[in-house]
Amino acid sequence: MTLWNGSYPFYPGANACFPFDTTRAVIVTVFLSILVMFIIILPGIRGRGRLFWFLRLVLGLFMGAVILTVQFTRDWETGWVQANTSYKSFSPVQVDADIGLHIGLAGVNVTLRGNPVNQINETINYNEHFPWNFGADYDRSYSEGLQKGLPSPILYVAEKFSTQSPCAVHRQYRIAGHFVSLTLWLAFCTWLVSILLFSMSILLYGGHMLLLTAALILFSLLFFSMAGNTLKCPIQFGPVSLRTGYGESFWLTLATGLLCLLLGLGIVILNSVQPEKLKLVFSLDKSSKEEVWDKSCQPAEPSCSAQDGFMVPLSELCHVTATPL
Repeated sequence: MTLWNGSYPFYPGANACFPFDTTRAVIVTVFLSILVMFIIILPGIRGRGRLFWFLRLVLGLFMGAVILTVQFTRDWETGWVQANTSYKSFSPVQVDADIGLHIGLAGVNVTLRGNPVNQINETINYNEHFPWNFGADYDRSYSEGLQKGLPSPILYVAEKFSTQSPCAVHRQYRIAGHFVSLTLWLAFCTWLVSILLFSMSILLYGGHMLLLTAALILFSLLFFSMAGNTLKCPIQFGPVSLRTGYGESFWLTLATGLLCLLLGLGIVILNSVQPEKLKLVFSLDKSSKEEVWDKSCQPAEPSCSAQDGFMVPLSELCHVTATPL
């Protein structure tokens, strides 16, 4: 029987992680609630305009939800590696674990998951976040991790992104994250303006706002890719190294930007080539018929032909002789 039952008394247990991202869940719930609310009134729309209206609703909500959600995700750049590495400082104990790195706009997440999870009488399942957004101090978070005695792989990966690291990638990722976040907030505002213009049947300017939204989204991806192309120090765990690539949030944002670009170009081109089909897609073709019906129901004004019917030529007038009194 060993001292402390084979465990290390100076280190806390693994942090309990919430099973899902609450911010993402709230955003998705709000947009799904809006979608369900509009689906309820969908049977009240008659004809083929129902399908076009539903497609516009789904595409619009999808673009808005993606632009807003990726602001808070932590998988813009991800990487995993399976390695046999030391678990704690000043200890020769080796563990088999999956080590993950997740880079977001607001910071870095480092994941350590045992393979299997239960090893050396401990549950090895860590997920630590080191923020660099406004009002956060990355180096302070890293120092707190040192004081808590986090596992060595987590501290080793987190140290690569500190301001004192010779890798010098902290400044690039932090500035890129701020610029990307600001650009995406602008894109969300332009998306709201485009939805407002489409609801007011101002289709051409709505298409222009969609093009502006697409441009802002693509520029945000450019800002992030510039930070990812900076020279990095290798994150080595024995014979294997941890390499990262673009994550789900990056590719989802790229798909949304291309979708906005295609829709905006389609609206602008249709407005100049075939505006009737564009009005049909936005269910505006009935307005012209209603205007014609309204005009036909208006009281007819006396026309020139009717007035001419009451006029008699001067040649046909009877000559009346007046007798003097």
